[in-house]
Amino acid sequence: MANPEVLPWRNGVIAAYFASGLVISTLVARLPSVRDALGLSHGEVGLLLLCMTAGSFLSVSASGFIVMRLGSKRTMVLGATLAAVAMAGVGISASTLGSIPLTGLALALQGMGTASWNVASNVQGAAMERALGKGIMPALHGFFSVGTVVGAAAGAFGAAVHLPIGWHFAVMAVIVAGLVHGGARYFHPESMSTGSGSSNKALLAAAWREPRTLVLGILVLGMALAEGAAGDWVALALSDGYGSANTIGALGYGVFVSAMTVARLLGGRVLDRFGRVLVMRVSAALALAGLLLFVYGPSLETAMFALVLWGLGVALSFPVAMTAASDDPMRAAARVSVVSTVGYGAFLGGPPLLGLLADRIGLLNSLASVGILIIMSFILAGAAAPLAKSPALPKSGSQTPRQIPPRQA
Repeated sequence: MANPEVLPWRNGVIAAYFASGLVISTLVARLPSVRDALGLSHGEVGLLLLCMTAGSFLSVSASGFIVMRLGSKRTMVLGATLAAVAMAGVGISASTLGSIPLTGLALALQGMGTASWNVASNVQGAAMERALGKGIMPALHGFFSVGTVVGAAAGAFGAAVHLPIGWHFAVMAVIVAGLVHGGARYFHPESMSTGSGSSNKALLAAAWREPRTLVLGILVLGMALAEGAAGDWVALALSDGYGSANTIGALGYGVFVSAMTVARLLGGRVLDRFGRVLVMRVSAALALAGLLLFVYGPSLETAMFALVLWGLGVALSFPVAMTAASDDPMRAAARVSVVSTVGYGAFLGGPPLLGLLADRIGLLNSLASVGILIIMSFILAGAAAPLAKSPALPKSGSQTPRQIPPRQA
């Protein structure tokens, strides 16, 4: 049974993961409405999403240093606050003002807040795994997926009743900020802070030179692109590629994230039984099968079934990679930052580029190109194997991170 002193901490982190899912799915589920409000083509939607990519990539690249400098608690709160305010700004800029530049700016700020928030959340999750003495990272990411399911359901409802996206995004922003600030008092005070700025830079520089850490990042890159492509384009692909209504597009995204949620909530048991490497290879095979069936399937019903396979396949890659990067707790923040940076390059940069490709060969055909990187992830799955022995820390100027006991209830 879990230590009762850790339970408030666990619930606070769960709330943060859930809220992060709401942020992502609110935009994705109402993306057709944003597209219609601004009168954009597929390629223009892709360029608009590139604004979020730029903000996210800039933030995640510096997130390891930020987490080690400010602590994961403060990083999570600041990032979540910025993301919530920016999400409200997206809705107002698109629906009320009809301004493409302001919408792009708001998306960039949302990306900056979300990326740093997510890296800090993974550092918190890894620390909590050690405190509880069992693997819970898939379950934490499962609650992120629960948030995406709830957000997708709210998006489908909002599209069905023609709720203005300005009001929709503003309400969701208040909910997100409330969840994170409410749970913040239970967060681990300073997970993985290593002290001086010079020692933090040394740890980050060392992490970027580690072959296993870089391969983990490339492994995540392929599967993250598969997840991000579904997240950003499934609703539009169903609406445009299969000729369905916007409501069906939002529903299809809900099917995808529901499959991810089930896989993540049950993933801890599966990983304990079969191990990381086998699970990652089976996951890649399922993701590839689902992707190809979605692109080349004969009917809308087949596409919905394909989304189940696709969601099951991509569900565990990111949480497993975060756990693998955190095998050595003394280097967890630096390694999580590196793996996240490489992975986010595809997760956030790939979907906008797919939009540009879609203008030339069609949206469904552009999605098929993701299969190449999924195959690459299948080949590199061995990098997720647990470390036999953690390497020593750099000797120059480094400090051993202080292990802070769980906060009292």
